[in-house]
Amino acid sequence: MTTTNPKPTTTDAGIPVESDEHSLTVGPNGPILLQDHYLIEQMAQFNRERIPERQPHAKGGGAFGRFEVTKDVSEYTKAAVFQPNTKTDLVIRFSTVAGERGSPDTWRDPRGFAIKFYTTEGNYDMVGNNTPIFFVKDPLKFQHFIRSQKRRANNNLRDHDMQWDFWTLSPESAHQVTWLMGDRGIPRTWRHMNGYSSHTYMWVNAKGQKFWVKYHFKTDQGIEFFTQDEADQMAAIDTDYHQRDLYEHIAKGDHPSWTLNMQIMPFEDAKTYRFNPFDLTKVWPHGDYPLIEVGRMTLDRNVTDYHTEMEQAAFQPNNLVPGIGPSPDKMLLARLFSYADAHRARLGVNYQQIPVNTPQVPVHSYSKEGAMRYHNVSDPVYAPNSYGGPKADTARYGEPAGWHADGDMVRAAYTPHAEDDDWRQPGTMVREVLDDAARGRLVDNIVGHLLNGVTEPILVRAFEYWRNVDKDLGDRVEQGVRAKQSEKDPKAAEQTNPARSAAQSKA
Repeated sequence: MTTTNPKPTTTDAGIPVESDEHSLTVGPNGPILLQDHYLIEQMAQFNRERIPERQPHAKGGGAFGRFEVTKDVSEYTKAAVFQPNTKTDLVIRFSTVAGERGSPDTWRDPRGFAIKFYTTEGNYDMVGNNTPIFFVKDPLKFQHFIRSQKRRANNNLRDHDMQWDFWTLSPESAHQVTWLMGDRGIPRTWRHMNGYSSHTYMWVNAKGQKFWVKYHFKTDQGIEFFTQDEADQMAAIDTDYHQRDLYEHIAKGDHPSWTLNMQIMPFEDAKTYRFNPFDLTKVWPHGDYPLIEVGRMTLDRNVTDYHTEMEQAAFQPNNLVPGIGPSPDKMLLARLFSYADAHRARLGVNYQQIPVNTPQVPVHSYSKEGAMRYHNVSDPVYAPNSYGGPKADTARYGEPAGWHADGDMVRAAYTPHAEDDDWRQPGTMVREVLDDAARGRLVDNIVGHLLNGVTEPILVRAFEYWRNVDKDLGDRVEQGVRAKQSEKDPKAAEQTNPARSAAQSKA
């Protein structure tokens, strides 16, 4: 929008500047002067305006909105955000996992689904994905998994051989990889995908009763996906398609929404359930624990400054409000540390004072000083004290949302349950959830992925990996790969050696 009365340009200190175009020099053609503080401010700010990108989930975008409770679940949790008729502001960020900030939105990849609720009891963050499971169940493997999806150290290229090497050596990945290679591996838009907590959490009600829960944000727009060919075409046409789609729909008043449903397991059920309910590679069958509606999330405001409101948004699963706690999920317990630590490294120790991360309630903490701190601190800066500083309300908040644990210190897998194998659930998904057309696309997607640089020893392991999921699926994958390997494409030979092809045409 043009204007005939523009605002005056100022320095970052608010001082009006003399020119938007000309540096201070000795004469029109002379050297630039060091005292041109505005030029130096512009150059120095430019050199520092890129903060490090996130390690995983670097590419993403999102919006602001609200969450409205539509059903009464107060018998399960005392958390203020989930009490009847409550409305809560929020910000959400969608993302890909492996790609860098400039990567295409439509690559085959899980999508992050991170929400910050600005509740009356402080910020509550849910860090989830568009899949209800994950690739690994122990945090010691997480860093290695992410590196296997990133770029090689020697040639700086992404490498399918590296990915399949890790996956086929990690049987617990089979459930997530089946999701990834299926239709939902490339959602058509962020608006047309579900979001899941993936992790199991604890809810505690006003009576102190405890429940294990999983979150399911079901898209009200319906599930839609891209085929691999459609996604490849979109990656060439518009690398920011998902971000553009969300922004433009919100801008024109077409506000997307999701209905939150919970799976709720009585606390004692976990001890005798047929598989470990805290295993991040497993889902709870809906027949055992059906979905219970809680409320609706609606996105109705776009960001106005992407860097300030989205790139600096910091989501961390340790932001748990009264009435919500963690579970024995090992991945979740590690993330309670790792997310906040990543934000301190990337944004600075006072990242929670950045406006998008600031709670909408008063903060009374004993944190002080450090880089980029701008909230005032006054004495006393220690506890306990006798000078009126904040005190913990033990009577109100002293009941921990925890569970009993004992045993020797060990490095070991979860205590086994009857159905804890890694292949059962992905096999059920292939045989009972997918129809024939979806199974065909799954085979095609796997074959195409394996043909992209995966070496023979790992190919053999991949075929066996898929036979463990489903024998027919594994056989079809091997047949598809072997058939494609034997095909001859004369144009491909020309493209790989254009100089020789040109010489041959002249002869």
